[in-house]
Amino acid sequence: MPKNNKQVSSHLAEQTVMFATITKWILISSSIGAFVGLIVAFFLKFLEYCENSRSLLPFDYYYLLPFALVATVIIVKKFAPSAEGHGTEKVIEAVHKNSGEMKLSVIPVKLIATVITIFAGGSVGKEGPGAQIGAAAASFVATLFKFTSRDRKKVVICGISAGFASVFGTPLAGAIFGVEILIVGALMYDILLPSIVAGFAAFFVAKMVGISYTYFDIAYYVTFNFNYVLIAKVILAGIFFGLVADFIITVLRYVHSYVKSIDLHYVLKAFIGGIILVILTLIVGDDYLGLGFETIKESLSPNFHDHEGVPWYAFILKTIFTSLTLGFGGSGGVITPVFYVGATSGNFFGALVDGYIPLFAALGFVSVLAGATSAPIAAMIMAVELFGVNVAHYAALSIIIAFLMTGHRSVFPSQVLSMKKSDAIDVKLGQEISNADATYTTRFFGNIRRVYRIINIKTRRAFRKKRRVRE
Repeated sequence: MPKNNKQVSSHLAEQTVMFATITKWILISSSIGAFVGLIVAFFLKFLEYCENSRSLLPFDYYYLLPFALVATVIIVKKFAPSAEGHGTEKVIEAVHKNSGEMKLSVIPVKLIATVITIFAGGSVGKEGPGAQIGAAAASFVATLFKFTSRDRKKVVICGISAGFASVFGTPLAGAIFGVEILIVGALMYDILLPSIVAGFAAFFVAKMVGISYTYFDIAYYVTFNFNYVLIAKVILAGIFFGLVADFIITVLRYVHSYVKSIDLHYVLKAFIGGIILVILTLIVGDDYLGLGFETIKESLSPNFHDHEGVPWYAFILKTIFTSLTLGFGGSGGVITPVFYVGATSGNFFGALVDGYIPLFAALGFVSVLAGATSAPIAAMIMAVELFGVNVAHYAALSIIIAFLMTGHRSVFPSQVLSMKKSDAIDVKLGQEISNADATYTTRFFGNIRRVYRIINIKTRRAFRKKRRVRE
C-alpha cells in the first residue's frame, strides 16, 4: 500500500477509535451522572426536611450538639470509617491510592451522619458528602459491571463531579472542580469530557426532581474598564483572601491534630466538643452554626442595610466553629463554610476599602475557595455561573492572587502537588501536599539582586556619560 494511503487509513482508524471512545464515555458518564443526581437529590431533600423540622423541638436545636457528635462518631466508626471527616478528602485519597475503589456502606453512613450533624447545628457543608456519595455510587457501578481499574478511576471521578455539580447548582464549575482538586497544577484532560457530561446530567436530574438552587444578583452591571483604583483594590483583596484561606487551612489542621492528641475515648471527646460549641453559641449567637446561607445572602445582597447585620469578625468565628465541629467528630463538607468565610471576609474588606460591598463579597466567595482548595479554574467558572459575566475579570485577578498567596497548602492534604507556585520555594513535586514540606531558596532573590546591580551600574555609567558631555 502506498505511503499516503497508509497515512489516510491510519488517520481514519484513529478518528473511528476516538468517535467510539467519545460515544462510550458520553453514555457511561451521563448514566453515572443521572444515577448520582438522583441519590444526591434524595440527600438534599432529606436534609431540607430535617432542617425544617427543627421548629418542632421544644428547645433550641443546638443543645443537641453534644449528642449529635456522639451519635455521628459512633455511626461512622462502627459502620464506615472511610466516611469520617468532610468527605472530599477521603474521596481524593481513594482516587490516588485505591483507583477509586470505595465501599457502598459510605452512602447511607455519610448521608445519616451529615444530616445528624447539620440538624443539630454543626458548622459543616453538604458538598463533601455529595461528592463522597457520588464517588461511592460510581464505584459500586464500576464493581457491578467489572470495569478495569483505569476505567473505575474515571467513573469515580465522574461521580465526584456529578456530586459537586448537583450540590453547587453550577454544573460546569462543579464538574471542573471534581477534576481540579485531585492534582494541584494539572488537569487530567482525558477525564474532562466524562466529568462535564456527568456534571450536567446530575444537575438536570436533580432539578427535574425538585431541587432548587440559589443564584446571586449582586446588582453589579458595570462592564470591565481600566479603573486603576478598583483594580488596585482587587489586587489587595486577592492578597487578603489568600491570607484568609491560609487561616482556614491552618486552624482546621491545628484543631484536628490537637483533638487527635487528646488521650480520651472518642465518644467522650465528641461530647466535650459538643458542649464547647453550645457554650460558644450561647456567648456569640447561632449565626455561625449550620450551613449559614442566610449570612452568605446578606453579605452578597445589593441592599446596604443587609450588610450591617454581618459583623466584621464573622469569618473568624465561622472558621472556629467549623474547625471544632469537624475536629470533634462532626460529619459534613468544608466548602460551604469556605463560601461563608469568603463572602463575610469580602463584606469586611469591601467596607474597609470603601468599595462596592457585594462585589467584594462575591470576590471573597470564589477567591477563598480557590486559595483553600487550590482550584482556581473552577473558581473562575463559578464566579461567572453564580454572579454573572461582569465580575469575571476582577474575579480572575483576585482568584489567581489568592491561589498563589496560600502557598503549597490546602484543606485537602491528599491532593498531589505537580507545580511550584514560586521559584523562591523548593518543594518536592509528585507527592501529597501533607508531605510536601516547602523550603526557601535564595536563588530567586539572588537573581533580583543581580538585576538590581546591573541596572544600578548602567544607571551610574549613563549619569557619568551625561556629566562628561555637559563638561
